[in-house]
Amino acid sequence: MKFTQLRLAGFKSFVDAAELRIDPGLTGIIGPNGCGKSNLLEALRWVMGATSAKSLRGGGMEDVIFSGTDTRPARDRAEVSLTVDNTARTAPARFNDAEILQVVRRITRGKGSDYTINGEEVRAKDVQLLFADAGTGANSPALVRQGQISELISARPENRRRVLEEAAGVAGLRARRRESQLRLNAAEANLARLQEIVDDLASRHASLQRQARQAGRYRELSVTIRDYESLLWLRRWREASEAVSAADAALADASAEADAALRAAAEASVAAEAASARVQPLRQSEAEAAAALRLAERTRDQLDRDVEAAHEAVARLTQRLEELRSGEAREAELHEEARDALARLKHHITSLRAPAGADGPAQARAEAALADADATRQTAEAELDKASGACA
Repeated sequence: MKFTQLRLAGFKSFVDAAELRIDPGLTGIIGPNGCGKSNLLEALRWVMGATSAKSLRGGGMEDVIFSGTDTRPARDRAEVSLTVDNTARTAPARFNDAEILQVVRRITRGKGSDYTINGEEVRAKDVQLLFADAGTGANSPALVRQGQISELISARPENRRRVLEEAAGVAGLRARRRESQLRLNAAEANLARLQEIVDDLASRHASLQRQARQAGRYRELSVTIRDYESLLWLRRWREASEAVSAADAALADASAEADAALRAAAEASVAAEAASARVQPLRQSEAEAAAALRLAERTRDQLDRDVEAAHEAVARLTQRLEELRSGEAREAELHEEARDALARLKHHITSLRAPAGADGPAQARAEAALADADATRQTAEAELDKASGACA
C-alpha cells in the first residue's frame, strides 16, 4: 500500500481545506518555522488512529480542532482524509476488493471522533490493523517527529525492539497476535461458561426426565381417577334417582296428609267459630259475675271496715260504760250520803221545831238550810238520771 493524498479541514492551523499530494518518488515540504509542517505529520498520525493527545502536542483530543484567531472564528469539527493505493491487494480481506482506500477520521467538539473506510463506518482498531499490516501506523518509527532521534538513542531495549519489529514489518502480526490472544482468552471463558451451561442443562434434563415420568404417572392416575369419579358420579346419580323416587312417594303421602290436615283444620275452624258463638254469652255472664264479684268484694271490704269501726266504737263505749258505772257507784254513794244527811236533817229539823216557836230567826235559818239541801238533792238526782240515761 502507498499513500497518495492527504486532505485536511479544520485540523489545527489548517482552518480551510488543504490537500497534500504524495507522488511517486520523494516528496518534500519546505517552509519557515510555524508554517504547519509538523501539523501535517500529526494529521497523518491522527488519521492512522493515534489515541494520545500528548503525542499530538495537545492536552486533549479536541485540541486538534482549529481554536480560532483574532480574525477567524473557531471551528466545531475537524476532518483528515488519507487516500491509499491498494493496487497490490495487501489490505485486509474486508477491504481488499477496492484498489483505492480512503480512510477518513472526523472529530466533533463534545461528541468524540469516528472513522470511515470508503464510506463504511469502522472501529479505530480496524484502522490501526489496516496500517499495522502495512508495516506502519500512528506510532511507526518511520514517522519521525521533533526530538524522536534523541529518544531512540536513549530508548529502552523494549522500545528499540518495537522499532525493529515495525521496521521488519511484523508489527501488524504482533497486534493481530495480541488481538487473537484476547479472542482466544474470551473463547476459553465462553467455553467454560458453555460447559457450565451444559452441566446446568444436563441437570435440568435429568430433572425434566423425572418430571416427565411423574407427568406420565400423573396422567395415568388422572385417567384412573376420572374413571373412578365417573363410577362415583354414576352411583351418586342412581342414588339420587332413587332418592327422588322416594321423595316423590313421600311427597304424595305428605300431600294426602296435608289435604286431610287442611280438611281437619277447616272443620276445627268451623267448630271453633261455633264454640266461640256459644262461649260469647258465657263470657258476658262471666264478665257480669266478675263485676258483681268485684262489687261484693268492695261491699265486703266496706263492711269489714264498718265492723272494725263498730268494734272500736263498742270498745270505746264499753270503756265509757265502765267509767259511768264507776260514776254511778259514786253517785249512789253520794245519794246514800244525801239520804243519810237528809234523814239527819229531818231529825234535826224535828228536834228543832220544838224550840222554833221560841226562836224564830233560827227556824228561818234552818228552813233556808233545808231548802238548800233539798235543791242539792234534786240536782244530784238529776245528774244521776242523766248518767243512767247515758249509760243505757
